[in-house]
Amino acid sequence: MDKNTDNITDNNKDKSTQNSIPTSKVARATQFLKTGVKVGGNYLKHYAKKAFNSDLTKEQLHADNAEDIYEGLSQLKGSALKVAQMMSMDKNVLPKAYSEKFTMAQYSAPPLSYPLVVKTFQQFFKKNPTEMFDTFTRDAVNAASIGQVHLATKAGKKFAVKVQYPGVADSVKSDLRMVKPFASAILNLNEKDIALYMSEVESKLIEETDYELELRRSIEISGLCAHIPHLFFAKYYAEYSSKRILTMDWLDGKHLNEFLKTNPTQEIRNQIGQALWDFYDFQIHTLLTVHADPHPGNFLLRENGTVGVIDFGCIKVIPKAFYSNYFMLMNPNLLKSEENLEMMFRKLEFIVEEDTPAQKKFFTGVFRQIIELLGRPFHHETFDFSNEGYFQEIYEFGESVSKMKELKEAKAARGSQHTLYINRTYFGLYSMLSDLKANIKTNKPAFLMTDKYEEFI
Repeated sequence: MDKNTDNITDNNKDKSTQNSIPTSKVARATQFLKTGVKVGGNYLKHYAKKAFNSDLTKEQLHADNAEDIYEGLSQLKGSALKVAQMMSMDKNVLPKAYSEKFTMAQYSAPPLSYPLVVKTFQQFFKKNPTEMFDTFTRDAVNAASIGQVHLATKAGKKFAVKVQYPGVADSVKSDLRMVKPFASAILNLNEKDIALYMSEVESKLIEETDYELELRRSIEISGLCAHIPHLFFAKYYAEYSSKRILTMDWLDGKHLNEFLKTNPTQEIRNQIGQALWDFYDFQIHTLLTVHADPHPGNFLLRENGTVGVIDFGCIKVIPKAFYSNYFMLMNPNLLKSEENLEMMFRKLEFIVEEDTPAQKKFFTGVFRQIIELLGRPFHHETFDFSNEGYFQEIYEFGESVSKMKELKEAKAARGSQHTLYINRTYFGLYSMLSDLKANIKTNKPAFLMTDKYEEFI
């Protein structure tokens, strides 16, 4: 492939597919610039109208910006679109218009056309897809931020073949630098916080674009989790996979929103919710390695209450020292000691050496409340995720935190980088359990069963 080529193109004019994708830094930066100009124009229009109507809200501005940003990022694919997908998972992080639009990045992004898929097969296998399989769908059956899935058959067996978009792996760092201003403005974060956020995201996205790594992790983690009731996993095929193509068994099932439209019984909702809870509980507290991308596009649900896991691209390995300090905070017995609390907060970088007494008090209060909210399900034998009051507390607290000037003015970013994907994992899991309205058994882990810090670590 010519490194100097700005766009990989083909002559397919099917309007339902994307026929070119910017791959050079210049071409991708140009697309970002165009999107920025559109967003700037939206702000000008909004404030011009507001001059004549002081009651005008920002709802239309958010809707226009969400449409333009999503359209721009969809043309780029890759890291920028992945960040939008990640932000959509927490319903309280974004204004509603952004959340609803960015959710499409989970499994409904515009797909690339078939000739581009053929080019990827030629690059890695020196063959067309139809030379490797008996049948191969020209159109993607699913398209997300980093790759798209095609249905293939061979000797009567069905396969899901995930094909990575051209140029995605090579553009992670430059894309994240360009998307940073959008993310900072939308999330209302300061420069230090967004830098910490992007650093951790970058490391995970580089891993996520390596399908050979995903192949190994998929086989390993699905094998270790095979004993968990009501879960099913695909078999993966190294002979049909490469650094940018991943082939696995085709699994039948419905994504969460589609499944809920079938009006499943409460018993089935609870069974599915329990399977999801047990899946994450085992990975985090036993394996210290977790599938850190718990959005609905990565799970297939069946009417018998079983759950298929179909993507192990984003995996967070949890350092033992971080695990011990982070989860010990959820044990109310261990929080009775202010000395222990301050020690743990310092280790987790929630408070820092240069904090004044007032700052230390402020950040201790904020993070104590965050941990209480996140850890509340662990404090009960069972927890009902249909409890709208619980999620209302989370959303209202998140809204208040976003307006705290102390966070914007802080001289240091707050929290270990490892908290990003752990918090993301739990909020993604909680969001799915909330949509299911599931009542689950929490299976209290070891960190709630001790009253001595030394024993836990």
